Amino acid sequence: MTLMYWISTIIIAALLAISAYTYFFVQSTIDGVRELGFPDFFRVQLATLKVLAAIVLVTPQVPTQTKEWAYAGVALFLLTAIVAHTARKDPVSLSLLNLIFFAVLTLSNYSMHRLPS
Repeated sequence: MTLMYWISTIIIAALLAISAYTYFFVQSTIDGVRELGFPDFFRVQLATLKVLAAIVLVTPQVPTQTKEWAYAGVALFLLTAIVAHTARKDPVSLSLLNLIFFAVLTLSNYSMHRLPS
């Protein structure tokens, strides 16, 4: 269970870090967020929260309740991404990828609760 937790959690943390990077530095992502009608401060806020969530999820000393908030925030981000990609009429593969990441997030959360104390 420990190995499953760490593999799934590292995948999610990497997703969050890469996503945050694109929100900060990749022009096509910045333009995409703007096309959805969101202001720049919201894009920066989301990127910052993604970085914080990644740190919280991979830091063993963080209390479980705090990690649960991070899991909830990431789940909301992934579900919102599915809605946004659907609204933009992006390829269905992007929504499927987000569903896969949602499953990995669920696995991470499930296995966290099964870790030895």
